[in-house]
Order: sequence, then structure tokens, then C-alpha cells
Amino acid sequence: MALPDLSYQAQRRTVAEMAAHLHDFELDLKFSAGIWYMSPPASRFHAKYQPDLDIKRRLDLAAGLARDGLRGLEAHYPNEINDGNLELWRNFSRDTGIKIVSIVPLLFYDPPFEFGSLSSPLEEARRIAVKRTIETLQLNQELNTDFTIIWTGIDGYENPFGLDFIAMRDRFARGLAEAMDAVPGVRIAFEPKPYEPRGRQIYPTTSEGLLLGMKVESLLTNDQNRRLLAQGQILAAMNPEIGHMLMAYEDLPYAFSLVLEYGRLAHTHVNSQPLGNYDQDLNIGVVAPEQLEAALYVLKMHGYRGFFGIDINPERMPVEQAIRNSMDALRAANDRVNSLDHEKILWAAMHPDKSRGWLESYLIRRRAPHPERLAPIPELKTD
Repeated sequence: MALPDLSYQAQRRTVAEMAAHLHDFELDLKFSAGIWYMSPPASRFHAKYQPDLDIKRRLDLAAGLARDGLRGLEAHYPNEINDGNLELWRNFSRDTGIKIVSIVPLLFYDPPFEFGSLSSPLEEARRIAVKRTIETLQLNQELNTDFTIIWTGIDGYENPFGLDFIAMRDRFARGLAEAMDAVPGVRIAFEPKPYEPRGRQIYPTTSEGLLLGMKVESLLTNDQNRRLLAQGQILAAMNPEIGHMLMAYEDLPYAFSLVLEYGRLAHTHVNSQPLGNYDQDLNIGVVAPEQLEAALYVLKMHGYRGFFGIDINPERMPVEQAIRNSMDALRAANDRVNSLDHEKILWAAMHPDKSRGWLESYLIRRRAPHPERLAPIPELKTD
């Protein structure tokens, strides 16, 4: 499978070059969605509010969203995509033009993973996890996806006393490297999360996800993987999720900029989330739209070209409407970002002593339906 080049993300620009880039480049809003939330998930708090849908009916639902802009689907192996329904998926992608973007190993649900998957101290569980990861990478390779998402859903702890955390992290990284060496040339995209379902998960934040990627790449021994790394390719990239970032009290634009700085942003999962709290997977734009806009601006500044993965849990509305709302929220935010005066924003950022309060005042007016009703904006003297 051909690996999309991510090195462009790490390019440094002068202020003048950045201004020109912001004028010339617009984010291509390629939307993908997860097949998992197209049928209502189980909850320990309430009954399902919508009927269960099998994979065939979920794919039919996704096909109807192609005209609204859905261009990719993501799924877990083996519960959502497997040898038994692979032809169904192939036909769906061929007939609709919707790409299978990523197949994710299910490493958090099954009983053997009670005490962790790739990081488990139990050898048998760890071998099952490595085998499943290998099979998932092989399926990604066969279907020519862009990457496979990896997250530490069940790899963590509740009681930290006496744990050898370094050994736990080593087991996870080595197990992942072993699987990647068994199926060389397939990129993984790691998705950090601070907690849930475990009380604490390992590699929980964006910066720690970057450390994991570098650690895993240092452990790879397959000749093909070593050649790709020597050519500057990234094999252990990232898939930050907005909800998880906000659960960890991260600042979205800053966290995204870290991943972009090292050219490791393969994909992103987009939704809404209050700071902290449990993982709500709210529709895009429902909470903190200003953080979404700031994140999009950083992605625009560094030329992000990947998919925007909609990862939501629409319990109380039809999933089709929730996906349409989320796509529209991203489109609207992107339009606002593109309409800004990039030169003045960059100048204000570089001259904070001469632009006190200007940027805040400017953004208030750009978001206001009737800016003429507001106080005059402070003068910005850029000469």
C-alpha cells in the first residue's frame, strides 16, 4: 500500500510565506465516519432508543450519505468487518465510491483483554492481541486503506500501586512493533485517550502519543520498514480525537500543532466534548465552537490534507441527521476561518505589544450577525 507523505506538515514558513499560504490553501473537507455508531451502542444507563442495524443496513445508511459528502468509512476487525462479510464491504466501496479509510483492531472488548491487550502482563492475552493486530494490518494492506487506528482502550489501570509502568508501556510498544514488522509497510495512527473504559489509560495525551510513535519506530526491525523510515516516511503516526483531547484538558490548536510539527497527523476524529467529563462524542460544533475554529486554523496553517473522521454518538436523533449536522458544522467553521484577514491576524500575533485586545475584538465581530451594533473595533496600525 502506498503511504501518503506527511512530511509537508512539518514545513516552517516565514510570516510572509504563512500569509501567502493561508490565502492560497483551503482545507479539503473529506469526511469519513465510523460504522460502529450507525447502530445504537449498548449503555449501562438506558435502553437503546433506536433499533439495532446489521452491517448490511448500516452500509445502506452510509451509501445514502454519499450525496451529502461522506467519502470514507472506518470499521473494527473482526466484529464489523471480517472474512465473512468482506465481499459486502468491497461491493459497497465499489458501488458508492466511499473509501474504506481504516480498519481498527478490536483490542478492548473481548474477555481475554480484561487486564490489557498489547500491554497485558498475561502472556496469553498479549499473544491474542498481537495476532489480532497482525490480522487487522493484513486486512488494511489487502484493502489498500490509508492507515490503521490503534488506541489503548483497555490498556491501563485503576490502582497504580506497585505497577511497573515502564514495563507496561514497553509491552505495548513492543507488541505493536512486532505486529507492524509482521506486516511491513502499513501505517498505524495512534489515538490517545486519558481514561474510559479504564480508570487511567497508558499513553493518554497527545505528547505521549508522539513519544509512543517514536518509540515504536525505533523498535521496528523489518527491512522494508527500516527502508521506509530511512526515506523519511512516518509509520507510527497519530489520529487525535477532539473529545479525548478535551477530556485531558488539552488546548486543541496547541495539541494539533505538536503533531503537525513532527509530521505525524495521519487523520483526526472530530466531535464535541466539555472539558474533562466522560467521553460524550457529541455532534461537531455543539460545544466550544471557538476551539474548533482555532484547531481548523492550525490545520490550515500547516496544510493538512487528510480526512476529517466524524466520531459521534447520536443517541437521541437519527444518525443520518447527526452526520449531516456535523459535516455542516465543519463546513461553516471552515468558511469562517477562510474569510478571516490572515495578514492582520499574523501581524497581531507577532506584535502583541501593539495589538492589545485587537484579535479578540476582531473575532467577536467576525462571529456577530450584526457587527455594526457593536462598539468600534480598536485601530490596528500595522505600519
